[in-house]
Amino acid sequence: MGGGGQQTDRITGTNGRFGTYTWEEVQKHTKFGDQWIVVERKVYNVSQWVKRHPGGLRIIGHYAGEDATEAFTAFHPDLQLVRKYMKPLLIGELEASEPSQDCQKNAALVEDFRALREHLEAEGCFKTQPLFFILHLGHILLLEAIALMLVWCFGTGWINTAIVAVLMATAQSQAGWLQHDFGHLSVCKTSRWNHLVHKFVIGHLKGASAGWWNHRHFQHHAKPNVFKKDPDVNMLNAFVVGKVQPVEYGVKKIKHLPYNHQHKYFFFIGPPLLIPVYFQFQIFHNMILHGLWVDLAWCISYYVRYFLCYTQFYGVFWAVILFNFVRFMESHWFVWVTQMNWLSMQLVATCNIEQSPFNDWFSGHLNFQIEHHLFPTMPRHNYWRAAPHARALCDKYGVKYQEKTLYGAFADIIRSLEKSGELWLDAYLNK
Repeated sequence: MGGGGQQTDRITGTNGRFGTYTWEEVQKHTKFGDQWIVVERKVYNVSQWVKRHPGGLRIIGHYAGEDATEAFTAFHPDLQLVRKYMKPLLIGELEASEPSQDCQKNAALVEDFRALREHLEAEGCFKTQPLFFILHLGHILLLEAIALMLVWCFGTGWINTAIVAVLMATAQSQAGWLQHDFGHLSVCKTSRWNHLVHKFVIGHLKGASAGWWNHRHFQHHAKPNVFKKDPDVNMLNAFVVGKVQPVEYGVKKIKHLPYNHQHKYFFFIGPPLLIPVYFQFQIFHNMILHGLWVDLAWCISYYVRYFLCYTQFYGVFWAVILFNFVRFMESHWFVWVTQMNWLSMQLVATCNIEQSPFNDWFSGHLNFQIEHHLFPTMPRHNYWRAAPHARALCDKYGVKYQEKTLYGAFADIIRSLEKSGELWLDAYLNK
């Protein structure tokens, strides 16, 4: 959804006309090549459109046979435009006797959440403050400039190089949070401008791919912490997380690594390797495999800029070493921030980190995990305004709303891994 629609004849219902359907009928269409979704009580056949969806084919597939209204509203700022492109996919609507939500959802909670969103929109919480993002971009460029000037003025000694590396890693991490804002279409007024600037920030400032990021991250938001649907919890058999996966692996006697020690080896293969090794390979593989040539051009521009600036001081070999050391530090920053809600997979919820100017800056406002997942297109500088309302809604329906210290959240990552490892070992030995 969003982008050019598929121009085909309208598909008729089972009686040869514009159809009405029960949830039972809708839920039969969940397999690749035969996928239906429901948005605002209307039934859409997205079987072919998934291949052209700007957010990637998997995100719609994750909602096959389900009500996708909340996801539709959350991901698309210009709903009227997207509805226009969806018309060729419309095949009918739910029967009048059918509930608006599938059986997995609390109808009263859904209605209250929609009312909350309308209230926040009326309060201006979805309006961007351009100065916030201009200053954020400015401080990233300033950090990059200071790093280069330090090398220019003070040379390539070990102490100066260490300071330069810290500045560059900080700039890279903060650019990561900024590209996240543009990727969520939460900065510019139109999706087009958000997409264009997103390519510049993630491509030229970070050397990564907007298409690759969209494919991964929108799946994460569609089904956060759902195994086989959220790529952020795809641990490539290096870790087992949550309560279900460890037991499944244990019962099946799967032992790619000694998972009962994963809370120890996490420090050696998690934060140090994610960006320098796994993401680096995956980004280029994805761009070439899917023909993302515009992304590749932006990405190459980053590497050209970096090596033109630093090989004249360090030479090629040491410039490569500096580059990878910066990625190594950035990877630690990224992993600890983004995995702060690992424990939440055991609680069927997520958690916030207490607000402070440092926590907001350090995490790119992802310390407001709850509000970010409820309202992914909301500019992050407004999360604090939405937080009291989200907490009140959670209290009303008995949904756990957690808030932790930054240290407590980091510690819970290790506790979560240790607990999951114990579950795996027990199942592996005894079941």
